[in-house]
Amino acid sequence: MKRGGILHGELSRIVAELGHGQTLVLGDYGLPIPSGVWRIDLALREGSPALLDALETVLSELPVESAVVATELAEGNPAYFERLRALLAVPVELVTHEQLKAVCRDAVAVVRTGEWTPYANVVLRAGVAF
Repeated sequence: MKRGGILHGELSRIVAELGHGQTLVLGDYGLPIPSGVWRIDLALREGSPALLDALETVLSELPVESAVVATELAEGNPAYFERLRALLAVPVELVTHEQLKAVCRDAVAVVRTGEWTPYANVVLRAGVAF
């Protein structure tokens, strides 16, 4: 039994197994998950867990070198985007939502949260711990 950090066994395993440059997606409730990509479903109800809460927990264990976020989030909800970017503290590439969905096809896994904010999705590119 873990004392803290990521307590969800499946998510903890995925984070531990990610290699440099591989991607993990944290998505809102509506993000379509491509066939063949591992799905980790954390959604309990509307808004729970929040994507930013899940992101903060994942970042406590995963070194991230860069991230990808949809332009639609940055333009449509700049306050949310700034909170997301502050948590990330790494370079953030902005792409269209359609391009972000295409990037998800190459992810090791997509984590579905209960986030109800439109376009609140982030692709995390794993870094190295040394």
